[in-house]
Amino acid sequence: MKKLFCFQLCCICLTAWMIVSCQVKRPDNVIPESQMEDLLYDYHMAQALGDDLPYTENYKRVLYTEAVFRKHSTTEAMFDSSLVWYTRNTDVLAKMYERVSNRLRTQRDEINHLIALRDKKPKTTVPGDSVDIWIGQQLNLLTGMPLSNRITFTIPTDSNFKKRDTLVWEVRYQFIEGKPDTAHAAIMAMQIVYENDSMISHTKRILDSGVQRIRLQSDTLGLIKEVNGFIHYPTEKSVRTLLVDRISLMRYHCTDTLSAAAKDSLQADSIQTQGKGSSGSETQVDSSKTKSQPRLRPEELNKRSNEIRQIKPEQLETEQHIQQEKLQMQRDRRMNRRQQVSGSASNKR
Repeated sequence: MKKLFCFQLCCICLTAWMIVSCQVKRPDNVIPESQMEDLLYDYHMAQALGDDLPYTENYKRVLYTEAVFRKHSTTEAMFDSSLVWYTRNTDVLAKMYERVSNRLRTQRDEINHLIALRDKKPKTTVPGDSVDIWIGQQLNLLTGMPLSNRITFTIPTDSNFKKRDTLVWEVRYQFIEGKPDTAHAAIMAMQIVYENDSMISHTKRILDSGVQRIRLQSDTLGLIKEVNGFIHYPTEKSVRTLLVDRISLMRYHCTDTLSAAAKDSLQADSIQTQGKGSSGSETQVDSSKTKSQPRLRPEELNKRSNEIRQIKPEQLETEQHIQQEKLQMQRDRRMNRRQQVSGSASNKR
């Protein structure tokens, strides 16, 4: 047993020695890998800042680079000699630059997000048939006071917006001190402006806590130019707090077969037009000259219909969601009418 244990221990020590000996030995005058990674990150940031300078301020590029070397307590000569050694060891340099690239990419995304929040404009939206394009805050408190009585947004479009897009704005409202009267109800409105300067909009009065939605779509107005909207909570004598959260603005691409149906109808109209004579009366077609079409069995008819239109799962889910939104809007309208009737009746009393 002792011999076996000694043999295993020797094998382990030999394996560890081989691993250590196979590793690349870094000279003492070369900057360590962790420090070199931070140095490369700051160096490339300084180079990017220098590239954006105007011609009259090119001298600042050297100052940016010297500031990086002072930050890491090194010199340009040490940096260059270390970079030569890392260039000869491409595996180490490739892994190090991969980490540096990830850090630069993350920093770029954070800067773009801050710029979008500052300018109240979103970054380029994500492509897809069902995408949430809301970039504002998810939690807001409205008190009716002049500085906290409104939420507004304006979203310009980009290449990911398509014709006949549907936009659904959903917000959850919570009246903390009880629901307000009809004169001080919150107002929710959304508007779509198209490239031909046409507009469609919808406005809702919010009297109860719960989730409210606005859905807008146009089949004939073309491409969308921008989407804007607001939530306004009017001032009351006593301060009432309205909590607004769970905000989403869903964009749905149209995936139905309306365009295909339009093409089919145009082809049918052209065929019907060709069947008319020059005087406008329809020409008689000799049935004996027409080729007899074989009758199809029900199985073949079903197969052809399935080949004509194959509904994708995501398309079916989108259409079902749109139908649910239509039903919800109808219920909301009926509920608002009932509340208006009951409110007017109580005022008369």
